[in-house]
Amino acid sequence: MATPLAQPEGQSGSRPGAGPPTPRRRASRGLLAAGLVASSLEWYDFFLYGTAAALVFPHVFFPHSSALTGTLLAFSTFWAGFLARPVGGVLAGHLGDIHGRKPVVVTCLALMGAATFLIGCLPGAATVGALAPALLVVLRFVQGLAAGGQWGGIMLLLTESAGPKRRGFAGTFGQTSVPVAVIVSNLVFVAASALMPDDSFLSWGWRIPFLLSAVMFVVVLYIQAKVEDTPEFRELQREAARPENTVARAPLAQVVRDRWGTILLGCGLLSATNSLFYVSISGLLSYGTRTLGLARDPLLAVVLTSSVAMLVVLPWSGRLSDRLGRRPLILVGGLGVAVWAFPYFGLIGTASLPLIFVAVTVGFLFQCLTYGPIASFLGELFPPGVRYSGASLAYQLSAIAVSGSTPFLMTALIARTGSTMPVAAYIMAMGLITTASAWFLPETNPAEVRADPHAVPGAHLYR
Repeated sequence: MATPLAQPEGQSGSRPGAGPPTPRRRASRGLLAAGLVASSLEWYDFFLYGTAAALVFPHVFFPHSSALTGTLLAFSTFWAGFLARPVGGVLAGHLGDIHGRKPVVVTCLALMGAATFLIGCLPGAATVGALAPALLVVLRFVQGLAAGGQWGGIMLLLTESAGPKRRGFAGTFGQTSVPVAVIVSNLVFVAASALMPDDSFLSWGWRIPFLLSAVMFVVVLYIQAKVEDTPEFRELQREAARPENTVARAPLAQVVRDRWGTILLGCGLLSATNSLFYVSISGLLSYGTRTLGLARDPLLAVVLTSSVAMLVVLPWSGRLSDRLGRRPLILVGGLGVAVWAFPYFGLIGTASLPLIFVAVTVGFLFQCLTYGPIASFLGELFPPGVRYSGASLAYQLSAIAVSGSTPFLMTALIARTGSTMPVAAYIMAMGLITTASAWFLPETNPAEVRADPHAVPGAHLYR
């Protein structure tokens, strides 16, 4: 039988810290843990591809191309996942607003696990020729569909089930999965490559991290058996049963018609964090090994250790947004990314691993200030009946416009100009877009809402 999710604070029947945890409090903790694990595995699968695209896929799937062309082709298949993400977000958002958050999340997690496992089974171009990269693109597209759908579902399962004064913090359990996934995927990649010669790793060892994604199906079974849908969606179901109901039957069409400006500004919110993040976890690996002549494993270790800082800052930023509001943190983070763009690439250009560590770590800290509150902020900008559709569409439009293109653009710009300055200018522009987007969006958790113990963030925007 599914475990009921936690009700808002003050309705659980016991005071925090008084006596042993109640069933509702245990369910709340279980949900946060399940959300973190499920989303971490989902992003592990997705980010693993980026590492492989930078270091392995040019050799395995494009062996007859030059080093530059092979890298560009590998990054173009990487981009295919981002092209699919808005499609996955649209489909999942529409279904999630009608049929529920949980069933869509379960489906997306299963799709991601299957696609990643099958990538680990693919033959290389030396065996089946052009069919190999074609199959790679298909499976990457499926990965994109799954990633596009799961973020909104996980985010809503966490935030809609949390107390109204803890939604920012609860949402970060989905966001914290990103650095967890980066750390785990890099650790697995480093371990696999360190335990065998390069020839063996390029021949078959790279498949091990992909095959390990089979563990996703254990998480799918747990969520299916133990987690119920959110209280807000269950309330929507009750409203839909009433004759006078106003529940959206075409949530995607309604949110695009009524709130297209909010969707576009929500997309802009993610520009800073998405651009600098994918430079750091994928573009940097290619540039560092191919242009700067750095060894693969130490560079991976730099990215891994830098990601540890995000594990602390992301939950802190979500908790702070519950106390101070969402917009102030996003404004500071966006401006920080814009200001740090040129120093970031200046430090990268030294080819010094300690200085690269400083560059990536500081960049990650500014990203956390924007990315942490975004889980709750994006959802709160939309009414519950169209929330999955609106938040997913905003998030995934940024994926196709910024995330997937950034490693490709970085490689192409550096190859064309011989300099990282155009890439730094691009990152600065992305930081300013985030700042402007946050400036023009309303605060969902203003002082009057924070002061009212019963007020739900965002509710005042769509009464």
